[in-house]
Amino acid sequence: MNISGSSSRVLALALLAAAVLCGCRQGSPQALGTLEYDRITLPAPVAERIVSIDVHEGERVAAGQTLLQLNPAQTRAGLLAAEAQVQQQRDALAQLVNGPRAGDITQARANLAAAGAQARQTRAYYQRLQALKTHDYVSTDDLGRARAAAGSADGQAAAARALLDQLLHGTRPEQIAQGRATLAAALAQAAAQRVLLGKLHVVAPRAGLVDSLPYRLGDQAPIGAPLAILLVGEAPYARIYVPEQERARVHVGDSLRVFVAGRAKPYPGRVRMVRSEPAFTPYYALIGADAARLSYLAEVTLGTDAANLPAGLPVRVEWARSGR
Repeated sequence: MNISGSSSRVLALALLAAAVLCGCRQGSPQALGTLEYDRITLPAPVAERIVSIDVHEGERVAAGQTLLQLNPAQTRAGLLAAEAQVQQQRDALAQLVNGPRAGDITQARANLAAAGAQARQTRAYYQRLQALKTHDYVSTDDLGRARAAAGSADGQAAAARALLDQLLHGTRPEQIAQGRATLAAALAQAAAQRVLLGKLHVVAPRAGLVDSLPYRLGDQAPIGAPLAILLVGEAPYARIYVPEQERARVHVGDSLRVFVAGRAKPYPGRVRMVRSEPAFTPYYALIGADAARLSYLAEVTLGTDAANLPAGLPVRVEWARSGR
């Protein structure tokens, strides 16, 4: 009698479990997740002090609105130095293009004439000593010094002649090309400094909500550290994790319903992205046997009726079961 009653209870529980499982299969598939916004991080371009903060966390800002200002003194000085370098290279290029002045050529001719006269004089003196040497009227040392002086004077005359030829032929094309390249490099450096100076005036690249200002007035953030984090977009989107057994039914462009925590009425949404590689189910979506299964990250866009919903709210997404 007892065995029979126990068997009846087991049978009843099995029938109840089957009924619940059947009801779950007949219901709409679900996925869990949270509301998110696209985030924009504005990094520090230089390690300078924050001298002003014009917004506060949670404030809505328009595109181009000033968020904060970094100390521009050092960067502005660097820009002035770069602009001075540009002017110096521009003048140097103009000098190369214009070539030697007439006065420089006249001076080179005069130097050549003086060097030639000196060379003739020293050569004549050496020849006189050489004639006297045959009668042993001069020493070998005096003759050697005279020969060296004559050779030095000839070398100076040759150098003066080469300098005059260089001035007469003008600047080489290769020198002008090098001058233009140096000027272009200086201009690029000045442009980079000008852009860097503009970045010290931190503005919102898009309209959005100031989510975080990690640093305070007077702080000096390191290069690359986030100065401000913005949440942008007309409305949040739902980041959900699709269970493995439902992945084949979810496609980009599918319409579905998004239930937000604290809101009774669902919001219409549309799938905009589904990852092809699975990820482990997050902690808040672990339900029974699903804890050991994989899930696929997906994003669902919402309409403007969800524009005022904050980020981070839990959501539950349902979509109609289809024969796809």
